[in-house]
Amino acid sequence: MLQAGIVGLPNVGKSTLFNALTRTRKAESANYPFCTIDPNVGVVQVPDERLEPLRAISKTHKVIPAAIEFVDIAGLVAGASKGEGLGNKFLANIREVDAIVHVVRCFEDDDIIHNMGSIDPLRDIEVINTELILADISSLESQKEKLVKKARGGDKQAAENITLIDRLLPHLNENRPAITLDMTDDDHVVLKRLCLLSAKRVLYACNVAENDLADSSGNPYVAKVESYAKEHHGAGICVISAAVEAELIDFDDAEAAEYLESLGVKDSGVSLLIRATYDLLGLASYFTAGEQEVRAWTFRKGMKAPECAGVIHTDFEKGFIKAEVVSYDDLLVAGSTSGARDAGKYRLEGKDYVFKDGDVALFRFNN
Repeated sequence: MLQAGIVGLPNVGKSTLFNALTRTRKAESANYPFCTIDPNVGVVQVPDERLEPLRAISKTHKVIPAAIEFVDIAGLVAGASKGEGLGNKFLANIREVDAIVHVVRCFEDDDIIHNMGSIDPLRDIEVINTELILADISSLESQKEKLVKKARGGDKQAAENITLIDRLLPHLNENRPAITLDMTDDDHVVLKRLCLLSAKRVLYACNVAENDLADSSGNPYVAKVESYAKEHHGAGICVISAAVEAELIDFDDAEAAEYLESLGVKDSGVSLLIRATYDLLGLASYFTAGEQEVRAWTFRKGMKAPECAGVIHTDFEKGFIKAEVVSYDDLLVAGSTSGARDAGKYRLEGKDYVFKDGDVALFRFNN
């Protein structure tokens, strides 16, 4: 299962957000730096409004959503790449995740300490980015020393790595993350081998006060983060309120809906954040739907039919023959599986078919 790491400076709301995402109090949350030391890991269901209509069509009571993992990582401070604070631990933990949810404080509150003494989300973002970049520079310089000898001996892969490293180092030394370097598809293959922190995709989670949740357009901090994300990463942002999420943890569905309505919103922001993170990880869902259960299966965008069959079981991929596929929209219009078949909306797809988000599938395979 792919993981998204929740990162940020100390005291920006990371652990509170993690608790909200996992609907637990697994991560300690307190008003002092480095409250989180060892990373907390939680499996989170991906909200999907398509599951309930599929359940009704299939006449089943069992629904299994897709899921991803979030990791709550210790707060980072300036100098982390040199071991300041919990820097070494932070960098080791973030290296293990597949994408980054960067929590940025976008609210004023004199009662909650900011470790840098003031609220400035762009400065906070740059502190994190700089430390990731410095760690990457150190890593690449070390890797290059080891690769030179191999390249001289005719190792083609080592030579490819060095070529990209020589392009990356000047880019990183201009304090620009690896993800912003203009690269070909072949370069991206090499980039994965280098295991760089600043090459990970990023989603900025703007943590706002509860009175900004309904409409954050008047929050100047959010506007700055949104502009920065577009200019520097082509990254997305999501507005959440960790304080609101902390309140919702102990509420049942009816109480939560009533509380959110009092704030002028229908969704707390967590559902949007989970779905945005799912997309950030390059993931999508296809469905199987029958009398026994409706289930969302996670696949990487671009995967072909046999690979998607293998998500269910490796035998499905090995013995793949065909996939019966209907789009969710077509099935919904038809109102039933038989109706979709009668309307000619079911298709038989072969090994080269690239699955799409929302496909409803039944696989044919040899045992």
